[in-house]
Amino acid sequence: MMAIKVEHEIHQRRRSRNTGLGVTLAVFVALVFGLTVVKVTNIDFDEAEVRRESTTGPATGEVRP
Repeated sequence: MMAIKVEHEIHQRRRSRNTGLGVTLAVFVALVFGLTVVKVTNIDFDEAEVRRESTTGPATGEVRP
C-alpha cells in the first residue's frame, strides 16, 4: 500500500500566492482589453463628420484638390 503524500505548508502558501497573482494578472488583462475595446469602438460622430467634410467637401462626395 502507498502512503498518502502530505503536502507541506510551504507548498500551500505558494499555491495561494500563485492563485492570487494569477487572479490579479487576469483582472489587469481584462481591464486593458476592456479599455482598448472602448477606445477603438468609441466614435465621436461630430468629429468624424468634420474630418469627412474637410477631405471630401460638404456632403457631395467629391474630393477637394
